[in-house]
Amino acid sequence: MTARRRPGERTRPNHPNPELRGRRYAIPFDRVWAAALKLIEDGGRRWMLLEANDQAGFIRAEAQTLLFRFTDDVLVQIGLDVDAQTRVDVTSRSRKGKTDLGTNGRRIRKFLRALDRALDARPELVLPPEDGLPVTFPE
Repeated sequence: MTARRRPGERTRPNHPNPELRGRRYAIPFDRVWAAALKLIEDGGRRWMLLEANDQAGFIRAEAQTLLFRFTDDVLVQIGLDVDAQTRVDVTSRSRKGKTDLGTNGRRIRKFLRALDRALDARPELVLPPEDGLPVTFPE
């Protein structure tokens, strides 16, 4: 018997949707880490920080859907790629249901846009996500 896969979305360098390819920044890790953590901590009553480990490069959180108040799991992974650029990847996964109606993808896109704004990431500071091998994180 195989485990049922929960609906969700994650960034990856070759994602068919360019908005879900994660981010590579020519911005120091510490600044990206602080901005991502602050976005989650200030995310309002629909976000709850569970764990943050800058040494391992991950932030775990819960996010609640607006309509039905379902709780989803969010993992933000931040590290340096092989070119020493700061890489950010996000996974958002539903805990219940057979479909997420696009909620997880929207959450990731919104988070990455907010992170770009928080960092004042001008175009020359956002690098192509498919360049530089991504860091490897445990699932």
